[in-house]
Amino acid sequence: MKALFSAVVIGFILLQVSTTCAQTPQSSASSQVADPAITATGAIGEVKAIDAASKQMTVKTDAGSLVTVSLSDKTVYMRLAPGEQKLTNAEKITLTDVGEGDRVWARGRVSEDHKSVPAAAVVVMTKADIAKKQEAERLEWRRRGILGVITALKPDTKEITISNRTMAGVQSVVIPITDKTEMRRYAPDSIKFSDAKPAGFTDLKVGDQLRALGDRAEDGLHFTPQKVVTGSFRTVAGKVTAVDAATGEIKITDLEKKQPLTIVIKQDAVLRKFPAAAGEMGGFGRGPGAGGAQGPQGGQGQAAGRPQGGGPRPGGGFNIQDMLERLPTISLADVKTGDTIIVSSTQGVDPARLTAISLVSGADVLLAMLAPRPQTGQAAPNPAAGLGSGISFGIGLP
Repeated sequence: MKALFSAVVIGFILLQVSTTCAQTPQSSASSQVADPAITATGAIGEVKAIDAASKQMTVKTDAGSLVTVSLSDKTVYMRLAPGEQKLTNAEKITLTDVGEGDRVWARGRVSEDHKSVPAAAVVVMTKADIAKKQEAERLEWRRRGILGVITALKPDTKEITISNRTMAGVQSVVIPITDKTEMRRYAPDSIKFSDAKPAGFTDLKVGDQLRALGDRAEDGLHFTPQKVVTGSFRTVAGKVTAVDAATGEIKITDLEKKQPLTIVIKQDAVLRKFPAAAGEMGGFGRGPGAGGAQGPQGGQGQAAGRPQGGGPRPGGGFNIQDMLERLPTISLADVKTGDTIIVSSTQGVDPARLTAISLVSGADVLLAMLAPRPQTGQAAPNPAAGLGSGISFGIGLP
């Protein structure tokens, strides 16, 4: 997500500025570039290495292509803040101000094999600036966002109804869509928020997950969106039967259908660990009115059922989605055979093979809390029965 976010911004600049650059005819090879981050007039990617002595820089594009950037005494270096779209607002810097992990646009005539470029200019967005911008965006989506599952659609009025689960219960919220609403949608097998493509109301389906940024009405039952991101996701729970760190794959037995599944863990997947005891959540599981409950990262606020903007969350209760996104992150090495996990993925081509967007390990306690309580004389429900009751964590944050 970090890489694509800045690539989109710099790419927009490229479209604006390229018309002022020297134009050269493209060969048949350069007109068939497979990597969209490499054009005839430059390459966009992340700095992987800098060799000041040999005046070279290695840049890796989002698609994985490696480009050698040749530098000279005439190369101009400019730093641009994330979100800026005009080079006139760039700050002149030197090569010593560029570091590994920074995003750069190396401007120059790219070689025929698209593996090198003598840079006339290097436009930089620093790793630190990008991280700061992204964190601000995440906080905004948490403070003014809503997440749920689409339960009804009204094409005539363009109204979406979602189920938004809190510890107080499942709440229905109506979201009207206007021409000013920015709508995007996850593609099959996509796992990054930034990969969502422009979409329309007709692309929506009941059962889709939805995350929106906007303002909730005082009654808590209506939400006015600025941005809406949706996707068709599959959420499963299972017992881990094998972990292959070399291939990045986890084998599980699906708790609901008792079928074997393969979970593919890619670089952008988010893995988290649920505490062994609910008490470790610092109040997780308390109903409304418990007061003073702290979230998993300490402190009070949104994780205790109150939005960061202050005041109680309309409708009351602890927001499970907030809690899940605040669980401590782990690596694939922390997932063990015998663990119970919950995995969310987009609907891919192979139903027996899921590419994880989010994974929560140690999910026994969470599943028990979500499961419906059996009536007297009834058998205990399937361990995964609570997954269909409004929980959704397929759509991540920016």
